[in-house]
Amino acid sequence: MDLERAVGIEARVTDHPGTGGRLRDRNADFRVREIEAFAAEPVDAPTGDYPYLVVRATLRGWDTNAFVRALSNAMGISRGRIDWAGTKDRNAVTTQLFTVQGAAPADLPALDRAEIEAVGRAGRAIEFGDLAGNDFEIVARDAEAPENADAVTADLRDFGDGRAAVPNWFGQQRFGSKRPVTHEVGLAIAAGDFERAVLTYVGNPSEHEPESTREARAFVEETRDWTAALDRFPSRLDHERAMLHELAAGASFREALDALPWNLQRLFVNAAQSYAFNRMISERLARGLPFDRPVAGDVVCFSTETGGLTVPDPDRTQRVSADRVDTVTRHCERGRAFVTMPLVGTDTDLADGEQGEIERAVLSEVGIEPSDFDLPEPYGSAGTRRAALVRTDLAVTRDGDSVTFDFALPKGSYATALLREYLQGSPLDR
Repeated sequence: MDLERAVGIEARVTDHPGTGGRLRDRNADFRVREIEAFAAEPVDAPTGDYPYLVVRATLRGWDTNAFVRALSNAMGISRGRIDWAGTKDRNAVTTQLFTVQGAAPADLPALDRAEIEAVGRAGRAIEFGDLAGNDFEIVARDAEAPENADAVTADLRDFGDGRAAVPNWFGQQRFGSKRPVTHEVGLAIAAGDFERAVLTYVGNPSEHEPESTREARAFVEETRDWTAALDRFPSRLDHERAMLHELAAGASFREALDALPWNLQRLFVNAAQSYAFNRMISERLARGLPFDRPVAGDVVCFSTETGGLTVPDPDRTQRVSADRVDTVTRHCERGRAFVTMPLVGTDTDLADGEQGEIERAVLSEVGIEPSDFDLPEPYGSAGTRRAALVRTDLAVTRDGDSVTFDFALPKGSYATALLREYLQGSPLDR
């Protein structure tokens, strides 16, 4: 679990051995379909009122950013005219919505491994808040002990008080699967140390990377010869190379970070918040505090219905006093409320009681406080709260040494938070 510990994940819910197995043996083994919460007018709606074409794309072996780049190139438009609600991984079959500003159905190209369909028009671009959740159908192959699935499922249902549930971890991909450093970059940015932020991202070799990449990262750390480093960094490391180009031209470390895409810069700060959140999850588990109901001092959020899912609404929160624990517990049992933990930012109010102790201790150990996020865009963050538990109606089926998982999760929750309970082992082996 070394890679998981590096991102704050310290435990599992189940005490049973897992099934083992491999994910993503083929793209069709990992199917994701967005649960949409975005209203669209018919395709023939007037373009003056509805200038955005709404497109549904089913992609095989595309990550979202690469698809958007290919789509914009094929259409001869800027990437800025294309928006989407959720970013998906490459090694999968994914179905999701996009909006394309100022486009007509006839403008849509044919792209390899992509089924692209115009499904409507809209008066605004789609954005992250328009995604209710995701439906998953995931196959784990070559499971060493598929018969263990039943015991693991029983543990998850005990944890969720009848429905399968796990802590709402931020998954490994949030931080980097082989080299989990995005949160370390974000922590450096929050501390105002842009030099450390750049060197953490460009340098900092990982044993899980190819030897040539490790050597290039070690070289830049040892020499700070940005120009010579460009000759050593593989072309696939385009983000690192973009920063090195800026540094070689005399840019400051802060300016070098500006060479990265806005969404990646934002991800650094988000990952720092996510790391602290994972640490808080781990500590609550270690103390044996419940996840499916509150204790005095907790902050809960209430639920809302969207896209057919009951999801946490972090904008509707309540601090749980000792005399309200039983009442709020009943709300949690009925799926109307969720225990939360903070994604810390300038407006964060920490919990009271034992959960408040956890939150303050973790922030002290990590070395951040709410005021550290009073930063210019894209780094500033007011913060929010996030449900500590994610429940799902899970179906698990076995066929020989393959195990198939069918479930839905609200937006922002990670399928790997559930699957790690079954597959166990290193994230690199899943």
